[in-house]
Amino acid sequence: MPTILVTNDDGIHAPGILNLIESVKDLGEIIVVAPDKPQSGMGHAITIGSPLRLQQINLMDGVQAWSCSGTPVDCVKIAVDKILHRKPDLCISGINHGANHSINVIYSGTMSAALEASIESIPSIGFSLLDHSLEANFNGAKKYARTIVQAILQQSNVDKHLCLNVNIPNIAEELIQGIKFCRQAYAKYEEEFNERNDPQGRKYYWLTGAFKNFDTGVDTDVWALENNFVSVVPVQFDLTNYILKSQLEKSIQWNS
Repeated sequence: MPTILVTNDDGIHAPGILNLIESVKDLGEIIVVAPDKPQSGMGHAITIGSPLRLQQINLMDGVQAWSCSGTPVDCVKIAVDKILHRKPDLCISGINHGANHSINVIYSGTMSAALEASIESIPSIGFSLLDHSLEANFNGAKKYARTIVQAILQQSNVDKHLCLNVNIPNIAEELIQGIKFCRQAYAKYEEEFNERNDPQGRKYYWLTGAFKNFDTGVDTDVWALENNFVSVVPVQFDLTNYILKSQLEKSIQWNS
């Protein structure tokens, strides 16, 4: 059976990761290495200059699980080196509590864990449900997570750098219209810092903002989710803008 590494950024006891494990636990040997506390918004951070600690825990019958004191990326790295001593067949991350569509992929600890696996030549998938509540209904997310994991495991020649960003709309399972492959929308948060005073009169700041979609395309992840589809965006760690590179090579002459 394939070995499936499971991680997340909401912490090893978050309902999302427990539901993800439940959805795939009969599809392979499940190894869980996840942060010992919430690590949302950590992006691709790694721990440098302080020790990492692993603790094996009893998370679910038939599942080997460790909590890690580090970031989601740390979890993937240490799982391969110190627990598995080899690369798993697949790494799945989530199910995140909240959206990771559009620009969120840059900040997301969930997706950074998946991208780290991809960097390490491990096919990976990040799953997110558009509901921040710890009481969220994960039935639809579990169904589509299993469907997508099964489809990838059944492929005979999966790209070792495959990384999928999967978002599930926050609607009843029976209302989900299916799965769409999408591109990442140009959408982001219009942010500001609210200035406040603490009881001692010292200023502090609280980041706030509203999400705005600047993309009118009907092939984006935001459009798919707004229209009750599960969005699947293939992402990559190579950030090179090849079109702009070609344009610059043709238009700029360097003076030596």
